[in-house]
Amino acid sequence: MENIEIRKVVPNEIDQLQKIGIQTFLEAFSSENSEENMNSYLEKSFSTQKLKTELKDKNSEFYFALENKTVVGYLKINLGQSQTEIKEENAIEIERIYVLKEFYGKKIGQLLFEKAMEISRQKKVDYIWLGVWEENLRAIHFYQKNGFVVFDKHIFKLGDDIQTDLMMKLLLKE
Repeated sequence: MENIEIRKVVPNEIDQLQKIGIQTFLEAFSSENSEENMNSYLEKSFSTQKLKTELKDKNSEFYFALENKTVVGYLKINLGQSQTEIKEENAIEIERIYVLKEFYGKKIGQLLFEKAMEISRQKKVDYIWLGVWEENLRAIHFYQKNGFVVFDKHIFKLGDDIQTDLMMKLLLKE
């Protein structure tokens, strides 16, 4: 744990971002989804062009978790109009927290989450929200443990498969 560094991703690290994004998504979801749907989603969501655009967006931020200078996980947050749905100025969306499977249980996801919390406090937002696949019980439990509650559902398309995400939020101000 003590040798985990969390730092902002810079534009010239796009290859590392693409690699960790694809690898962690495959590890998390390939066993429950078809190869065609996984490939379709990965090509769209982790294309070099899409990542370049996201890295340039002042309302989206990526952070790497590094162990001994090796990327083992990452966080993506969105503010304002870059949020995928709610788009409120007083909220931050955690779009992604992913960690390599071999590092599960080492509290790296928690460190990335705490980074999102730190940013949320700096920006003085009222709440943090996210969408999580209803079948991803490990992630749902993680967010519930951190105080998130389900407030809605939305549709998530993985290739041609229609899936349901639970929308969860954590109020930071009453």
